[in-house]
This record gives sequence, C-alpha cells and structure tokens, in this order.
Amino acid sequence: MYLGIALLLLVTAAGLALLLLVARAVAVSSEALPVLPFQSGHAPTEHALSRYHVRWYPATLVFLAFDVEMLFMYPWAVVVAELGAGAVVEMFVFLAALMVAVLWAWREGALRWV
Repeated sequence: MYLGIALLLLVTAAGLALLLLVARAVAVSSEALPVLPFQSGHAPTEHALSRYHVRWYPATLVFLAFDVEMLFMYPWAVVVAELGAGAVVEMFVFLAALMVAVLWAWREGALRWV
C-alpha cells in the first residue's frame, strides 16, 4: 500500500518538475529583442508577442464565423447540380441565417472599427 502511494508521489513530483522545466524553457522574455527584426529594417518598438486591444476580438470572431461558412459553401458548390433545387433552397436558408447574424453583429457594434 505504501509503495503505491510513494510511487504516486514520485510520479507527481517528476511531472511537476518536468512542467516547471518546460515552462522555463518556453518562457517569453518581457524585454524587446536587442537585434533588428528579420527583413524589416525598423527597430522594434514593442515585444513581438504584445497583446492586441480587446476591440479587435469581436471583429476577429465575426471574421472566423463567416470564414467558416465557406467550409460549407465549397462542398455545396460541387454537388449542387446533383442535388437539384432542394440544395439551392437549403443554401438560401443557410445564407438567411448568416444574414441574421450579420445584422445582429452590426446592431451590437461588432463591425465598428474604432
């Protein structure tokens, strides 16, 4: 019984030590790089992994939502001739739902850039 508990503690300690080593190995420095950026010619003014303003996140989510819709439209365009008018009606229903989403995002101000 005590051997199992000791083994569990040993494995847990080894896992935590490994996590600590990995965290230290991949940690990002808080100061800007002392060398010029690759092929830019301008001195860095902030860290390469700086944060974006929160106002860009809704725009990003709207872009991703409407970019993913293309994942549905491309296969539909390939098989629409085989499926007939039902596929066209389904696509218009899908596009109507997307238009409702665009109008909602517009009303909520997600499309305002400043």
